[in-house]
This record gives sequence, C-alpha cells and structure tokens, in this order.
Amino acid sequence: MAGLTLASPSAERRVYSPWRETWRRYSRHKLAVVSAFLLLILILAVVVGPFIWRVKIDDIDIVAGMQGPSLAHPFGTDDLGQDILARMIYGGRISLAVGLAAMLVSVFIGTLVGALAGMSRGALGHGLMWLTDLFLSLPQLPLLLLLIYLFRDGLKVAFGPEGGIFILIVLVIGGLRWMPVARLVRAQFLSIREKEFVEAARALGASPVRQVVRHILPNALGPVIIAGTIDVAAAIIAESTLSFLGLGFPPDTPTWGRLLYDAKDFLDIGPHWALFPGGAIFIAVVAINFIGDGLRDALDARRVI
Repeated sequence: MAGLTLASPSAERRVYSPWRETWRRYSRHKLAVVSAFLLLILILAVVVGPFIWRVKIDDIDIVAGMQGPSLAHPFGTDDLGQDILARMIYGGRISLAVGLAAMLVSVFIGTLVGALAGMSRGALGHGLMWLTDLFLSLPQLPLLLLLIYLFRDGLKVAFGPEGGIFILIVLVIGGLRWMPVARLVRAQFLSIREKEFVEAARALGASPVRQVVRHILPNALGPVIIAGTIDVAAAIIAESTLSFLGLGFPPDTPTWGRLLYDAKDFLDIGPHWALFPGGAIFIAVVAINFIGDGLRDALDARRVI
C-alpha cells in the first residue's frame, strides 16, 4: 500500500534471553573475561594436572635440591629436591577447595540471617542486625587464630590430620565472613518485599515462605553472587595466611600458603620456591575479584553497558 514503509530487519530491536543478555554484558568487561580464562586454566591445571605431571609430591632427591626451573622440574625444586610443580598442583586443589567451601558456608549463613532480618518487622530483625554488627566489630585474624588453636587437636583426632583441619578452616573462615552477605541480603529483602509483584502474591494468599522462595530470593541473588566471589578470594588469602603462620594444614600437606611458609628461609638462594606459589595466589585472587566486577556489571540492570 502506498504511504506504508516496512522496517528493515536490521532496524528491529534485538531481543536477548536473560542468560544471553547477562553474557553480553559480562563480555563487555574485558578484564573479567580474561580473568575467567585465567581462573579456568588454574582450575584445569589442579584438576587435570596430576594425570599429566605424574611426579609424586613426596619424592625426595637431595642431589637435586634448590634447583631452578628446568625441563625436569619446570618450577624448580625445594631444599629436599621435591618437585615444586607437583606440590603446587596438589596444594592448589586444597586452596581452591577451601575458598569455594568457605564461600558456600558464608553465603548460606549470610543469606539465612539476612532473609530472616529482611522479612521480620519486629525485634528479630533488629536483634539479627545487632548480632551482625557485633561480629563485624570483632578482630577477625586474632579470633581466627584463637579458634584454630582451641579446636585443631580435637578435630584432628575425629576426622584425621587433613580432614579435621579442612573442616575447621572452612567453618571458621566461612563463619567469620557471612556478615557482609547478611547485610546485602537484608537490604535487598527490605526493598523487594514492597514491590508490586510481592504485594500481589501476598494478596493472593502466598505464605511468607513462598514469597521468599518464589519471588524475593531469586531477585536478590545478584548481589549475593558478587559477594560470594569476593568471599572465595578472601578465603584463599585467609587459608594462605594460616598456612604461612604454621597454623594451617600439616607440614606434609603442600598448600600454596604452606609452600610460602617453607620457602621464607630460602628467599636469597631459591626465590623460585616462593615466586610460583605466591604468583598462583596472586593470579587466583585478582582473577576472582575481576570476575566479581564483571558479574556486578552483568547482573545490575540499571547499569548501562
């Protein structure tokens, strides 16, 4: 018909699915994409590495002690001639597992406390926030060292040297990192519970539990995911600090922090011993933080990218 013009397909507005739109926004953050690639390489290295690099972590060769990087030992050897690459692969699984498990503990506790405080309109919410502020005011490192010192021996007896320390470190680090998550979740709940779709669900007779599970919590997960990535990095640093202070895993368990602790007396003659585990910790922590920045940009619909 005369006078009518058809819009070209290129002029039509593209419609993305929520996941595709999230990836599109995340991919605009170049440092976040590079960081995700580096973290994926680290994870693959510690998971697949033992099947490729079959050197045992406790093989001792005094003659080869304190050698620098070579074809036989790409990351060099320690004072006992043990292969640092093999020990880093083994220790990386522990360090990353501690970070992930401690993050899950802190996110679970923080989400539970924040949800209860956000849905409560009385003394319960104020009491939980007072408890959160109390934990925030505690000096975390001295408290962490005290709890490790008090419960280490008992858990070693109950779950073994490695299992007991792993459980203790995860519970203590996660138990001291839930407060920021709780405050984020409470703020999200206070805002979302007054939205129209929640009011409609409430008017239709939805119970508080259904309101939380079906309507409020899914819309509050964005900040929780971002806080979780930050908690992974903080947990890795905390575990490395404990191991460096000699209060982490047993001496024969080579976590990245324990490798740094063992290398501290040989920095002048064997800097490679500390360089590689320290670099792994640095790359993991920085990559996780940039991934958190990318997720913040991707999950915040108000940010224009």
